[in-house]
Amino acid sequence: MQNNIILAGVGGQGILSIAAVIDLAALHCGLHIRQAEVHGMSQRGGAVQSHLRISDREIHADLITVGRADLIVSVEPLEALRYLPFLGPGGRTVTAIEPFVNMPDYPPIEAVIAELRRTAEPLLVDAAALAREAGSPRTSNMVMLGAAAPFTALDPSQLEAAIEKIFEAKGEDTVAMNIRAFRKGLALSQP
Repeated sequence: MQNNIILAGVGGQGILSIAAVIDLAALHCGLHIRQAEVHGMSQRGGAVQSHLRISDREIHADLITVGRADLIVSVEPLEALRYLPFLGPGGRTVTAIEPFVNMPDYPPIEAVIAELRRTAEPLLVDAAALAREAGSPRTSNMVMLGAAAPFTALDPSQLEAAIEKIFEAKGEDTVAMNIRAFRKGLALSQP
């Protein structure tokens, strides 16, 4: 088993928290994981991306090459478009639909969504609305993780356990809110 995942978004959207949850869940499952990340000027809304490689055997490279990603998870739709060349045959794109407009020539969101729909079965998520339902707009990253969970090759219960561990220092309410957000996303991609 090998699964190559690209996480994408802009600074402050919780990309590194998603990566930490996936990493911890994979390690608890006895899997090998490699991670490489690029932090943009996150305090100014710069691009942030992380390459996660999960396998049941040793992994020798951190970066995912063009055309080899099994999954792109993005909390910003234009950032999902940026990484589409990395998507391999049969790969999936799971992206939030709410734009983070951080440049004067940001394309119309309708055009971005239309381009995303050209990929194989994209899962387009209103993560902001689901996060508010879960208790805080700040949980939209966990909504996205939930929506992408079935495509990570990790059991959702392992991801929930990792969410609990990652957020436990922030208290029970924060843990519960993040798990609610995760489950709202998960409900989108399960029958």
